[in-house]
Parts: sequence; C-alpha cells; structure tokens
Amino acid sequence: MSNNTITIPSDLLPADGRFCSGPSKVRPEAVQALADRAHDYMGTSHRQMTVRFKVAELRNGLAELFALPDGYEVLLGNGGATGFWDAATFGLIERRSHHLSFGEFGSKFVKASAAAPHLEAPEVVEADPGSRPDIVAGDDVDAYCYPHNETSTGVFIEPARPAADGLVLVDATSGAGGMRFDPTATDVYYFAPQKCFAADGGIWIALCSPTAIERIESIAASDRWCPASLDLKIALDNSRKDQTYNTPALGTIFITAEQVNWMNGNGGLSWAADRCKASSDHLYGWAEASDVASPFVTDASMRSPVVGTIDFDERVDANQLSDVLRANGILDTEGYRKLGRNQIRIGMFPAVETTDVEALTNCIDFLVEHL
Repeated sequence: MSNNTITIPSDLLPADGRFCSGPSKVRPEAVQALADRAHDYMGTSHRQMTVRFKVAELRNGLAELFALPDGYEVLLGNGGATGFWDAATFGLIERRSHHLSFGEFGSKFVKASAAAPHLEAPEVVEADPGSRPDIVAGDDVDAYCYPHNETSTGVFIEPARPAADGLVLVDATSGAGGMRFDPTATDVYYFAPQKCFAADGGIWIALCSPTAIERIESIAASDRWCPASLDLKIALDNSRKDQTYNTPALGTIFITAEQVNWMNGNGGLSWAADRCKASSDHLYGWAEASDVASPFVTDASMRSPVVGTIDFDERVDANQLSDVLRANGILDTEGYRKLGRNQIRIGMFPAVETTDVEALTNCIDFLVEHL
C-alpha cells in the first residue's frame, strides 16, 4: 500500500473537510439560499431594485456586525483586496505611506505604493515571518497601512492609531468577521469576502470613517488622474446608491449577505470571534502537546485565531501529510508556498466547525502513526 492510499477511518473524519485559508469553506445553506433565488436574482440587472436591495442588506448587515460609529460608511467595488491596494494608491494616499510588512500580503501593498509614480517612496517597517513589528508613528506620512491578519504566516496585529494625523488603512481580508477590533482605531478597514465571510472573491468592501470619506473626496477634486474602475469617489457615489460602478459578481454579494445575516443572527462579531478562538485554541494546544508538531508563531500573543500555521519536525513530511489528507477528502492544508517551510496552514474561519478542527488533528495523529 502506498502512503497516499492510506485510508483514515470514517469515524475520525471531519463532517466537512474544507480548511482552506481562502477561498474558504462556503456554507451549504448559503448556496442553497442562492439556488432558491436563482430565478429572480441571478441574471438580472444590478441597477434594478432586486439586486440593490441585496446590496443594501449587505451594507446594513455589515454596519450592524461591526457596530460602526456614526458617519462611517460601507463602500464596495470590484476587484478584491488586490484591486483595492491599487485604488488606495490613487484615492487615499496623498503623498507618502507608512507600511508594516511581516508577510506576503503586507509586502504586496508596499510594492503597489512604491510603484505609483505620483507618490513618494513609502516608509516600510519589516519583521520576519512569524513575528510582527510595532505600530509606531512614521516620518512625514499621511497613511498608515498594515494587515489585521497576515494570512501567509498566521500572525495578527491589533489595529491602533500610531499618530493623531494620517489615515489608518487596515487590510482585513482574512481577519474581518473573525476577530474583534475597535472600528474607531481605523479609517479604512477593507476586505474581500472569500475568508471569514465564506463567499467567493471578486469584490472589495471597505468600512470608511468620515475622515477617509473626506480624503477620497479631496483627492477626487484635485488634478490627480485615476482610472474609473479604481476611482474611490465613483465607488463612494455608487455605494450610496447600493450598487457598483460596473457589474459585480451577484452570487458573491448574495452569499456574503447570507453569511453576514447568519453571523448577526447567532450573536454577531463576538460570537464569530469566540468560535474562531475555540478552534484555534484547540489547534495550537494540540501542536504544543505534540511530539512532532509545534506552532510556527512562537509568541502566543501574536498567533492568529483564524489562520493557524503548524511546523513539523523532520520525522514528518508536511507535503506528504497534506497529500494523504486530500486523498481522504480533507482539503487545502498545505503551507504557504513562498514560506517554504515543513508546515501546514489551517483556515479556522467562522463557517468552520470547531468539532471539524478537532477531527482534523485526530486524523493527523492517525497518519503520523502510519506514514
């Protein structure tokens, strides 16, 4: 018998084997709800009220979930968080940005800002993967940029304002909806819905403070050129009408709204964050007690509650382990490719049952004995 044909006993298997760090597990109930509305929602105009009511439902649900202060607005547009980085270089950064870079996604925003010919070179504070830098005031900057949760490494940072001046732009793609935070500590808390919100990608959502709205409008009124598809003033104007500048992924909007309603109905952000913490507490506790595994992030105060990275010693080939798990219907446990470590990476977003994370670790224990 080859290693890849090892069969895990059915009583050990999780009920749902999807542990991807993005796109994440989509709840079957949300997919069924979309199917039930396919005849009058899918394939209809995004300018008409059927879709605009759904966009309004999503925006209002997010405002409730995050307990947004008065004056904060929910914007949305096409392109995902990667597209939003480009939009931010046109519509939010006036002259120079300050970045925290401690993984793949923070570094990508650095590259976008550095490449913008109309901006000065960004100020960058780096930390090795598996750790994080401190949030400190920058030198003559007008925007502070960092991720809430670094998806590639499993490290999180608590949003905070490092200075009285300067917008705080937080990339929350893998953290939004699974981690508590103070919205007043941010001016733009932006994300795509394919992680905690258990939907497909293709759109970005941004929770914007009045100060951020003012910055968007001020830059739009200047002589800075911007492509229409990246123009945040156009996104703002359309969002206020509960629509997008160009056709969005209607299925993504619907399923995201379903997830937001599900989270609010179960107790909101506190409930969702507690659910993620229960899953991650189990994963990290299991790894710390293991003879062959250990948390990659050694400082427990930095460990993400939504994405867990676990190292293995030389007795276990993590890639082989993930291959065998996949052959048994347990999907997407592979480590982040660019880290190149002997590790697995586990998505523990709100849609993932804690009992399934517990089952996953039981399956790994079984395979370690047999590989």
